[in-house]
Amino acid sequence: IIYRNGLVRSLRFYSLDLNHIASADIAKDKDYAKFFMKKKGYSVIPGETVFKDSWAKTVKSNRTISYGKKYAKKLGYPVIVKPNSQSQGSGVCVAWNEKDLREALLEIFKNDKIAVIEQYLPGLDYRIVVLDKKIISAYERIPLSVTGNGQQSILLLLKQKQKDFILNERDTKINFKDKRIKLKLKHAGYTLNTILPKNKKIYLLDNANLSTGGDAVDVTNVIHPGFKKIAINVTKDMGLRISGVDIMLTKGDITKNPKSCRYYIIEINAAPGLDHYVTTGRKQRKIVETMYLKVLKALGKKD
Repeated sequence: IIYRNGLVRSLRFYSLDLNHIASADIAKDKDYAKFFMKKKGYSVIPGETVFKDSWAKTVKSNRTISYGKKYAKKLGYPVIVKPNSQSQGSGVCVAWNEKDLREALLEIFKNDKIAVIEQYLPGLDYRIVVLDKKIISAYERIPLSVTGNGQQSILLLLKQKQKDFILNERDTKINFKDKRIKLKLKHAGYTLNTILPKNKKIYLLDNANLSTGGDAVDVTNVIHPGFKKIAINVTKDMGLRISGVDIMLTKGDITKNPKSCRYYIIEINAAPGLDHYVTTGRKQRKIVETMYLKVLKALGKKD
């Protein structure tokens, strides 16, 4: 984009050219970002990094898979396992035992040299989008799920959900062969061929990202001012102008005063994608359109 004042800005995918490169790179490194957020006094989920053997050798560390097994045992199963530098919920899963953990780590190490093992903390998952010290949107993220009708298998219900996404102009593509779905079903006593009873709802992934088929419930108008302040402050403290702050509440909800809740910052995203959120309703589409207009105006101002 070339502005009349001579400024040239570049936009690519989710990157909006608003954040400084160093700050954006730190946010992309989940463990590094967590380190700084913790230093600033924010509550983060307990976790440790584990390295691919070749990388552990390069950095002269003992944090290999065997270290991860010991750490997971110390935390207590189940644990969350995820790539350190991937986004959109890629590779995130729950390991219920040592076998699950090893398989998850080996899968992650095919594309990432660092994995993160975290304490499993079930609760309410929220994404809060911040732009220049203002809340643009906030929504609860609900993992990919299907509800039985007493006639169709889980696989057929999933395929119908994919068709619904297409009808709603949502470009999410469900991976029917995702190992994480099969693992989740296995621990619930199901398979893809199971026919669920009518109105029986099951969750198929442990991450709640909209990009992996999750649903969104808008809470922009009901979010407590205290949580607004937390999201704005952590964005500023991480050197970002625009961010998506992911918060997990294990006690209370986003409408309550943070002081009466138990919450953890899952991670901070320097390039929050809103293409899935925009398909959830006319109101949400208007919010996103307004946000991008603000972004374009902000980009045209000299630093």
